[in-house]
Amino acid sequence: MVLTASTMLSLGTKAPGFHLPEVVSREIISLANFADKKALLVMFICRHCPFVKHIQTELAQLGKDYFNSDLGIIGISANDAEKYPNDAPESLKEMATELGFKFPLCYDETQAIAKAYTAACTPDFFLFDQQRNLVYRGQLDDSRPSNNKPVTGADLRAAIEAVLAEQPVTSEQQPSVGCNIKWKAGNEPGYFG
Repeated sequence: MVLTASTMLSLGTKAPGFHLPEVVSREIISLANFADKKALLVMFICRHCPFVKHIQTELAQLGKDYFNSDLGIIGISANDAEKYPNDAPESLKEMATELGFKFPLCYDETQAIAKAYTAACTPDFFLFDQQRNLVYRGQLDDSRPSNNKPVTGADLRAAIEAVLAEQPVTSEQQPSVGCNIKWKAGNEPGYFG
C-alpha cells in the first residue's frame, strides 16, 4: 500500500465526460444521466483498499441520504483488475449489492477517466456544481483507518449542502488520502512510453 494524496485538481475545472459500464446493470452511464441534477459527486473508489473499506458504510449512507435530491452521485473504480481481482467488475458488483449503493458504480477499464479527473487515490472525491464546474475536491472527513476519529462525512457533506443551497463552497479543502490508484503497466500518469 502506497499512501497517496489527491492531486487537488484546480477549482473551476469542467467535469470531464465519461461513458462507463455500471457493474450491476451493465448500463452505460455518462454525464447526461445527471443532466437534471444541481450537483454531481464523482467518487473514485475500489473494493480492496483499507481506506475505502474504512468509509464504505458512509459512502452507502451518502447515496441513501441524497437519493431523492438534486445531487447526482457516481462511483468509479479504475484499478488494474488483473493484478487486483477484488476490484474487477464482478467483485465490485458484489460490493455495490452488499452495501446497498443507491448510485451507479462503474468500472473504468482503460483508466482514461481516472486520468482525465487526475484521480490519484482511493477514495478521491470531485464535486461539481450545476454548470459542472469543480467546487470541491478533497477528503470525506478527518477519519483515517488508524486515527480513531469517527467517520462522519463532514467535509464532503458541508460542500454538498453548500452547492445544493447555491452557496459558495469554502476553498479551504483538505486532500483525500488513501491507496494509490493501481495503474496498469505503462499507463501511469506522466508515463510516455
